[in-house]
Amino acid sequence: MKRILLLFISLLLLTGCGKVDKDKLIKNFKDAVESSKSYVLESKMEIYNAEDTFNYDIKVSYMDDDYFKVDMVNTLSNHEQIILRNNNEVYVVTPSLNKSYKFVSEWPYNSSQSYILNSLVKDIDNDEEIEFNKEEDGYSLIVDVDYPNNANLKYEKLTFDKNMNLKTVNVYDDEDIVCLKVEFTNIDYKANLKEEDFSVDNLIDENCCNTDSNNENDNDEEETSSLEDIIYPLYVPANTYLKDKETVNTENGERVILTFNGDKNFVLIEEASKVYDEFEIIPVYGDPTMLSNTIGALSTNSLSWSINNVDYYLASNDLSQAEILTIADSLNTTNLVEK
Repeated sequence: MKRILLLFISLLLLTGCGKVDKDKLIKNFKDAVESSKSYVLESKMEIYNAEDTFNYDIKVSYMDDDYFKVDMVNTLSNHEQIILRNNNEVYVVTPSLNKSYKFVSEWPYNSSQSYILNSLVKDIDNDEEIEFNKEEDGYSLIVDVDYPNNANLKYEKLTFDKNMNLKTVNVYDDEDIVCLKVEFTNIDYKANLKEEDFSVDNLIDENCCNTDSNNENDNDEEETSSLEDIIYPLYVPANTYLKDKETVNTENGERVILTFNGDKNFVLIEEASKVYDEFEIIPVYGDPTMLSNTIGALSTNSLSWSINNVDYYLASNDLSQAEILTIADSLNTTNLVEK
């Protein structure tokens, strides 16, 4: 009888050990991330903006002591950008233009980043009321997010398989609509990375110099400096209108200056992107910020970004950062207007 009782107790203990609850799932995920000296992950990200969907292939490399490298490729335009953090310096490299912005920034700690594991752990630590659910194929956590420049984004849903491996992250707005989705295709917690893997110089050698733009034909250089079309924003704040359009000639080609006046004054500058012969590092104020189809440099009252061989600069003392980003994103969906 005693043997039967002991056997029954043992079975209960074993069954209990195999049960997954919120605390066990969180502990397993946090231990995996925080005990990793370096990891590499690959994912696919979708950003939903109005009726448009922007798709990215993402590779994240992390090494202890604050090293991050995020390689993003827009799958439609093949536009590649790399966000790099090393030795408390942050860069956004655009290989096709052979240039980089350099920031004094707290990225990636100053905002939720759904594609970076450390950021997901931070979100979990900051939420005292995490919701846990059993799913058909595993488990999920509902966690609050912090996107200072987009107050509409409220929470994220992390899904795990039955072995507690992270599979997806969906970010929702205040109407419970998915605005951003990340699907993790591979996570290697034992990547054995080194400092040189996060060197700007190595990044340039591997990516920036192997472009089709290294063409010595002068006619090609002149062609790339010509702004063929002006793009107007679909979104403009109420009681604000286009007052003036000015075209000026610079040493790199034409520059178009659009001035909007009204309740929310702002200036939008557009010019053809320049491909630098030698790698150029441009110091900027602000933080790397994800738009729908590119990464920009956002400061308190301005935003600069490059996409489709056009450089943009938007500045205003009247717009909030959220309004600046909304105007910039509306340029992604509007049609080209011939000059």
